[in-house]
Amino acid sequence: MIDIVKAVQAADPSLGTYVIVLRNDSRALDGPERFTPDAQAWLAANAPGGRLARVTIQLAPYPGAAPAERAVSVAAFAEARELAAFATTWTGDPLPDESEDPI
Repeated sequence: MIDIVKAVQAADPSLGTYVIVLRNDSRALDGPERFTPDAQAWLAANAPGGRLARVTIQLAPYPGAAPAERAVSVAAFAEARELAAFATTWTGDPLPDESEDPI
């Protein structure tokens, strides 16, 4: 993961220090280039310095392999606090609703 972040920061230094690369199936994404409406609302309220970018990087699929071009979705933040709050809220599995019956 550190290699991906370093590659993103090298490819687009304007993103700054506080970035997180999102998986294609991230529940915060509504396609590779936009946040879901819920994630956009959350960002407006909790991380106004946050933005989404699509970055093309060179990355080896495994150690020793030749690097290949890969486009990734990147959430970038103005502050570490914003990144941490976003990661806590949007990158983990959602908590089950307390009103749901346990399985």
